[in-house]
Amino acid sequence: MNDLADLRDRRVADPDGFRRALPDRRRSPLPADGRLFIVAADHPARGALGVGADPMAMADRDELLDRLRLALAHPGVDGVLGTADILEDLAALGAVEGKLAVGSMNRGGLRGAAFELDDRFTGYDVPGAIAAGLDFGKLLLRIDLDDPGTVRTLEHAGRVVTDGADAGLPIMVEPFASRRVDGRVVNDLTPDAVIGSVAISSGLGATSARTWLKLPVVDEMERVMAATTLPTLLLGGDLDGPQDAAFARWDTALRLPGVRGLTVGRTLLYPADGEVGAAIDTAARLVHRGLR
Repeated sequence: MNDLADLRDRRVADPDGFRRALPDRRRSPLPADGRLFIVAADHPARGALGVGADPMAMADRDELLDRLRLALAHPGVDGVLGTADILEDLAALGAVEGKLAVGSMNRGGLRGAAFELDDRFTGYDVPGAIAAGLDFGKLLLRIDLDDPGTVRTLEHAGRVVTDGADAGLPIMVEPFASRRVDGRVVNDLTPDAVIGSVAISSGLGATSARTWLKLPVVDEMERVMAATTLPTLLLGGDLDGPQDAAFARWDTALRLPGVRGLTVGRTLLYPADGEVGAAIDTAARLVHRGLR
């Protein structure tokens, strides 16, 4: 039986059982080496479907799920980041057994919208993440000093960090210093801008005890990582050069104090050469250096 066709039938025939697949899965502790490799797939919920020159690369859900299952089958991949629809599909397919599940929380800042930086929490909230058996929550924090939507996002983000800590749920904060250029939101990836975003996001909430950061790999990463004591995962971002060059930059950054691993999505799920398995394997070996 085509399990993806069966998945669609199960959504209608047994919605409660479908929903239970995620909290009922076999859970996984953090890896013994304290390092994490998380595959990210929360882009579609913000209307961001493009990869490289293809604006609709992630639009085919069956293809996306197949790529995610291939990635999650690798022993060096520790978990997946997504919205409820993605995580529940994968759990129902049995792909999240023994893996960490990271729930994406604010997807309301739709790509290209006038309200993009008023990034409402339209995905998981803390009670929903706990009920779903998630291991982390993740929030996006784009900071534009010229956009009044930023302060609302900051307020909501601070509340989520506090609520997550009170509930024992680690919150992964992905901050950017952003601005509009010709009406489009652009992230400032200069070292000083990233350091500023780190300082702001580190201070969110009534406690930082369960706050993690998710940061881009930029120039002068030593300075960036010196700006925080919070555990940090590196994000892959969009490739603007050869894949081997990106791997080399990740390799260098992964050796810095405080860096605990990678959270990468489109770069590895849709590599230019189409070799998803090879890209995942290379990244896994960078994170878990003793992996055989």
